[in-house]
Amino acid sequence: MVYTLVSTYFLSMYVLSLHQSDAVLAWVSGLILAARLFDVVMDIVMGSVVDNTRTRWGQYKPWILIGVIASATFTVLLFAPFNFNPTAFVTIFFLLYLCWSLSWTTNDIPYWSLMPALSLDQKERERTGSLAKIFANIGMFAVAGSIVPLVGTADAPGILTKAVGAQNAWLYYTLTIVIIMLAGQSVTLFGTKVPKLVVPQERVKLRDIYKIVVKNDQLLWVAIAMILFMTGYLTTTTLGVPYFEFIFRDSSMYFPFTLILAVASIGGLLVFPLLRKRFSRSVLYTGATASIVLGYIVFYLAPAHNFAFIAVGGLLLFFGDTLVTILMLVFISDTIDYGHWKLGHRNTAITFALQPFINKLGAALSAEVAALALIWSGINAAKDNVDLVNGNGVTIMKLIMLAFPLVTTAGGYLLWRCKYKIDEDFFAKIQEDLRERGQLVED
Repeated sequence: MVYTLVSTYFLSMYVLSLHQSDAVLAWVSGLILAARLFDVVMDIVMGSVVDNTRTRWGQYKPWILIGVIASATFTVLLFAPFNFNPTAFVTIFFLLYLCWSLSWTTNDIPYWSLMPALSLDQKERERTGSLAKIFANIGMFAVAGSIVPLVGTADAPGILTKAVGAQNAWLYYTLTIVIIMLAGQSVTLFGTKVPKLVVPQERVKLRDIYKIVVKNDQLLWVAIAMILFMTGYLTTTTLGVPYFEFIFRDSSMYFPFTLILAVASIGGLLVFPLLRKRFSRSVLYTGATASIVLGYIVFYLAPAHNFAFIAVGGLLLFFGDTLVTILMLVFISDTIDYGHWKLGHRNTAITFALQPFINKLGAALSAEVAALALIWSGINAAKDNVDLVNGNGVTIMKLIMLAFPLVTTAGGYLLWRCKYKIDEDFFAKIQEDLRERGQLVED
């Protein structure tokens, strides 16, 4: 919920609701990109810190606790009702956003590193990953479905905005989500038990991080493929609200559309285990990519007021996106064992740091692409949804929101298809070899 609020709606709704100029929007998007590019490097560093952590509470939970408290604090400050001139707004935003990104990293790396640490069984990891993503999607769509009715858009105030004003509405909404995040992370902190793995493991030095990532070729290829996918996917979600408001010219359709997307995404996660019983990962990834491509085509051709047509495109698109997301999660999990097998040492947190690294890099790139779309199309400078300054604004918006992600999604799939080699049989051989070497024993 918190990540969706900041990564998807901060730029497309919060900044627009303040009626900032094109220059401020350009600066904000550029600073988001700079902060996240710095933060993605810190993801890998944080992975080494977690791998080197030895406490009575384990490697993960101390950092999860520190990170969630810090990220909760900076999330609230990001949406606090400050009134500054444009220069001060941009400066203070950058400092807060950078602190938010670093605190999020402190929590996110150890949190997701828990998943492969809970079990060595490939099927169990898939079930655990599916369950985690089901609740992540519930959170994402809870925000997507509630933010327009409660906070509203720049031209259509929501219930909270009408009652307390735009900036206070954002603050109260953010506080509610942060409280839910703290409660949810308490479940993780007190409700999980990590089995001990008897694994020879040396402390990782910072100069060794590059070798760990680069020499694990399977991790590197799946990371690049996922960056391409996430950049396109997040470009689409980031531009969702302005697309409905300015291209379909009916922001009221966004709420029922999010319900359609919630059904597609959560339904995809629920049926994933059933599909895995019948199909290999390769077949599922191929089918999911085909669904995404078809969804983008249908959505691109959808008439503005034909909701049924729009809904079909959304179902195809987000059902496929969901399958790809969970597949990428387990692909990265399996590269932990591959790296252990190939390099002789197990680096769970460093390897799994690539997952938030990918998400943040994709979010950073998509935020910049989205800002360019809003500026080039004339939406940011438009007075209302019928006043697009640029005559080609609709075409520009459709190409960036729909055609660009289609290309990046297909590119990621083709790269994975050519380079990723860890199928079910290879994974079984990896674990058998590790056990025979005495390098992997579950206690």
